[in-house]
Amino acid sequence: MPHANLRRAPVQQRSAERLSRILDACAELLDETGYEELSTRAVAQRAGVPIGSVYRFFSNKRALAEALAARNLDRFAEIVGARLVTIEAEDWRGAIDAVLDEYLVLKKTVPGFNLVDFGGPQPVVDPAADANHLLADRLAELLPAQFGRAPDAELRLTILVAVEAADALLRLAFRTDPDGDPGIVSETRELLHAYLARTLG
Repeated sequence: MPHANLRRAPVQQRSAERLSRILDACAELLDETGYEELSTRAVAQRAGVPIGSVYRFFSNKRALAEALAARNLDRFAEIVGARLVTIEAEDWRGAIDAVLDEYLVLKKTVPGFNLVDFGGPQPVVDPAADANHLLADRLAELLPAQFGRAPDAELRLTILVAVEAADALLRLAFRTDPDGDPGIVSETRELLHAYLARTLG
């Protein structure tokens, strides 16, 4: 659970389950109404909990969205980490394909993901809290074995540039086709391979 985004972390299993229901409700409502129309009262009603339960964990709807984003990032890192175990060390192309494939699955299947993926709602005051920076930091922790590189500042910058480029192209892919235009997705994969080959060989 994304404790850093909470006013109070759940201690008991019952509280953790209630928090999960609240975040699930937030995700569903983001798809239905968008962020601007999202309200803590609506989330409480959808989750079937008193409004006080929402405020026990979150001060406002922005905190809710940030916690949902943190949960998305944790889940993505867990899924990617499990995939990377099955990929040979230094097979960086296989690793990048796995990251892209798993991202596309989340994009198509996880409620609220299109509005709140890995970062809170825009604008973000602190660049380090930007979704792409957060994702790049997590990938820099996960990918060194496949990249055959130490997780240093140069590798982190390379990953950040790759994430930013992929993000822009995948937004185009999903604007063009609700399921993600296959041609643009394919070009995104090729671009990532070509860019990373410059550094990783």
